[in-house]
This record gives sequence, C-alpha cells and structure tokens, in this order.
Amino acid sequence: MPERPPRLDRIFDCYDPPLYFVTFNAHKRRKILANSGVHERLIAFAHTGETRGIGLGRYVLMPDHVHLFVRGSLDFVLAQWVRLLKRELSKAIAVDPPHWQSGFFDHLIRNRESYSQKWEYVRENPVRAGVVSHLEEWPYQGELVPLEAM
Repeated sequence: MPERPPRLDRIFDCYDPPLYFVTFNAHKRRKILANSGVHERLIAFAHTGETRGIGLGRYVLMPDHVHLFVRGSLDFVLAQWVRLLKRELSKAIAVDPPHWQSGFFDHLIRNRESYSQKWEYVRENPVRAGVVSHLEEWPYQGELVPLEAM
C-alpha cells in the first residue's frame, strides 16, 4: 500500500494480510440496497475475488448501508476494491444514480475478540433497525469465506 504513512508499516506488518471491517452508505441513506438483486451481485463479486486471493467474510446488507469483513492478498488495495464493489452493486440498483456516498469507513481488525465483537454488532443491525424481529430472519447477510483474525 504505497499511500500508507511509513510509520504504519510496523503496525501493518503484524497483520499481513490485514483483515478489514468496512462500512459504506447509500447516497443520502436511501433505502436501495436490501434486495435479492444487490445481494446476488455481492455474492458473485466476492466469488470472482476469491480467484485473486480476496476473501469476503461475514456481511450484512442493510436497506441504506453495507457492513462487511474482507481480507486480501499482500498487494490488496482496499479503496480500489470498495470502488469496484460499489460499481458492481450499482448494476442491480433500480433507481437513478448517484447510488453511493463518497468514501467508506474501514477498521483494521487486530484480534479475534475485536472480530467477534464487530460481528455481534453488525449481525444485530437488522433487529436494532426494526426491519426484523430476530436476526435469523434477515435474508441479506451471511459468510462467504471464513476469516479468522490473527
């Protein structure tokens, strides 16, 4: 990652390849994401990435935002991957663009406790938002590749 400040090399060396928790939002938080078309595109995009050493772990598609965990190979560029994912998901969105808020939030997962804590928060999102009564009822979530924090 050439844009990484030099002082962070010591930190990132401990977590190569890094595991990221990523969140990005629909433009103006429009409720355009929780549908089978977007879900299928996410899964297809993830399977394509597996051939290049990119694993999409657990994820939740909410009506207006996405939470996911991703790990790439050592030359993985998260910003580029998120940009390509947004582009792919846009193909399944039935409203006119813009579809996305610019940018995304990412957090480097540092240990198993952090990974499980983030996942517990993420998987409860549909219940907290009131879109389902029980987390098992939400169809737009899953785990494609088991990712373990180091």
